[in-house]
Amino acid sequence: MIRWTALVVLILAGALGAWASQGSGGGSAKLGKRYFEGFGCVRCHTIAGKGGAYGPDLTYVGFRKSKPWLDLWLGNPHGWKQDTVMPDLRLSELVRGSLVAYLSSLKGDAYRLSPPWDHADLAAEPAKRGRVVFDKVGCAGCHGNAGAGGFPNNNVAGGKIPALKAVADGYSREELVAKIKQGVPQPAKEDPSGPAPMIHMPTWSEVLKDDEIEALADYLISLKPKPTAAQAKDEW
Repeated sequence: MIRWTALVVLILAGALGAWASQGSGGGSAKLGKRYFEGFGCVRCHTIAGKGGAYGPDLTYVGFRKSKPWLDLWLGNPHGWKQDTVMPDLRLSELVRGSLVAYLSSLKGDAYRLSPPWDHADLAAEPAKRGRVVFDKVGCAGCHGNAGAGGFPNNNVAGGKIPALKAVADGYSREELVAKIKQGVPQPAKEDPSGPAPMIHMPTWSEVLKDDEIEALADYLISLKPKPTAAQAKDEW
């Protein structure tokens, strides 16, 4: 564990140093979009409702993730998450920089005119609507599918982004709504002298409406595991 932590720190330091001294390797968002399509990224990732669903929806990825993190991830995905299925494409600096420019430009605008969570069949079921919000804005890209967790972050307790399966045990609905709106701009450091965590929870109120955030909170509350028959009998 110590060796792995040291490796992540070295990779992180190198990526941040390269970003500071060289930028993202140049390139443009327009060129990055061409690379994204040319490499077949759409087979796994959805943008604006088009593409595969194997990986996280990237329509909001530029709002969720920083340019330095995107550069780090594209440069060495397995260095950040050992068991990722994301391939290491061994991208040149120009290609990587172009992809970073493109991905960082994706901040949800494509869903604003016709949000996929506003379908009529979801209107009467807030938790189901919230699940669509969760998936489409990319919450699964940090908290895992259905909030199962398992995604890393540097210099945070346990080295992981929190799972959300039992979030209802620690927060009321009102508290969850407030938490989502505010986000966590600066996650607590595990090592106060170490680098700041590269992934943070964004201020979702900047891009989501109140009713969308409330539906998301309803979905998170619904993730709480239901007691088994034996547990219910014991509680009774």
